[in-house]
Amino acid sequence: MTWRVLLKGLVMLASLALLGFIASHFQFADMLSQHWIDSEVRGKGWLGILLFLAVGGLATALSVPRQAVAFLGGYAWGFAAGTGLATLATLFGCVFGFFYARWLGRGFVQRRFPGRIRKLDAFLQQHPFSMSLVIRLLPVGHNASTNLLAGVSSVRPLPFFAGSGLGYLPQNLVFALAGSGVNLDPELRLTLAVLLFVVSSLIGIALYRRHRREIDAVNEDSGPPAGV
Repeated sequence: MTWRVLLKGLVMLASLALLGFIASHFQFADMLSQHWIDSEVRGKGWLGILLFLAVGGLATALSVPRQAVAFLGGYAWGFAAGTGLATLATLFGCVFGFFYARWLGRGFVQRRFPGRIRKLDAFLQQHPFSMSLVIRLLPVGHNASTNLLAGVSSVRPLPFFAGSGLGYLPQNLVFALAGSGVNLDPELRLTLAVLLFVVSSLIGIALYRRHRREIDAVNEDSGPPAGV
């Protein structure tokens, strides 16, 4: 069993190095540009959509900011469709990173960083949907790292993906709107962006506080019996 875990860990490290080389060699951050959208995606029908989803998903899995993908989605397909396709691409990246870590790195990481994994499990396990939503809404954390950490935790996949997908929407809306070129007054666009940011952050904070209250209530209920 130990050798199997070690082998999986070595495969994970080797594949991370390979993915890093691919990201550097193909320069995903540079490829995801308006020129690339014009030449390879726009006007290509379903092939262009599938290419955007594949490249956008892999790019976000390799730590390219998802805001860039949302901007280009808006540029290619407009505000509504661009937001939807960018969110789908980012969700593909989330699924890829999650299962990559779960299949290859779970045992390896759990044995070396048990404390960190226990903390993440405690945060996600009871309410995986709402807590995943909190992580994505709050202006903290790193998308690709969160996917990998969730993969090596014991969180259930579907609630994690559902919460993540919903949590991606507010920022994707802002950047798809910017990329779409909708003719809005700059002050109105900035106000809308700030408003969405504030609202999403407040929702995230409210959900987190509710989670903390539930944990405190459970701890009080499970305290030592009277007279002990």
